[in-house]
Amino acid sequence: MYKLYGAPGCGSAIVEIMFILTNEPYKWKNVEGFEEPGPQRDALLTLNPLGQVPTLMLEDGAVMTETAAIALMLLDKHPEMAPPADTPERQRFYRLLVWFVANVYPTFTYGDNPPRWTQSGAEELLISTNHYREQLYLWLESQVSSGPYIFGEKITLLDAYPAAMINWRPRQQWFEEHTPKLFAIAQKMRQRKEFQDVLSRNEML
Repeated sequence: MYKLYGAPGCGSAIVEIMFILTNEPYKWKNVEGFEEPGPQRDALLTLNPLGQVPTLMLEDGAVMTETAAIALMLLDKHPEMAPPADTPERQRFYRLLVWFVANVYPTFTYGDNPPRWTQSGAEELLISTNHYREQLYLWLESQVSSGPYIFGEKITLLDAYPAAMINWRPRQQWFEEHTPKLFAIAQKMRQRKEFQDVLSRNEML
C-alpha cells in the first residue's frame, strides 16, 4: 500500500483527492509540524531530505514527491483520469498540470514564510506574492470550461487542485467574486461524499 506523508492544509490534500479519484488505497501519515525540529521532521527527512510534503512511499519502498509527478504516475495506471491521448485537451491537461506547480506553488513557497527569504522586505514579499497569485488565478479562469469540471463533463486529476486550493489564499470569497467558474468547479468537487474526510482534515485554520 502507498504511504502518503503530509500535513493538514498542505499540498498532500491534493494527492489524497487524486488517490480517492483513482480508487488507489493509501495510508495517511500525518507529519504536522514538519517544518520545525522534532520527531515529525526527522521522520520526513529520512524519506525526503528536502523536508517537503507531500512525500509518497511507493509499494516497493521507493519515494516519489511533487504533486504533478504523482499525478503522472497515477495516470500510467488510470489513463481515463485525463483527456484522451493525442487530443488538444490532453495537451492542455499537461500544460495546466505543470502550470500549477511551476507558477502557483512558488507564490506559497515564498509568501507563506517571507522572513525565511528576506530580512528587510517580508511584508512586501507577502503582498507581491499574494497579488501575483491572484493574477494567475484570473488567467486560469479564462482557460477552464464552464463546468462542472475543468474539462467540462469529464472529471480529471486536475480537478483535485482547485478542490483543495480554494481554501488557500486568497480564500473562497475571493474566488467566488473574481473567478466564478473556478469557484463552481471547486464546490462541485467539495460536495462529493468521498472527499469529505480529506477536506475536513485539511480546512485552513
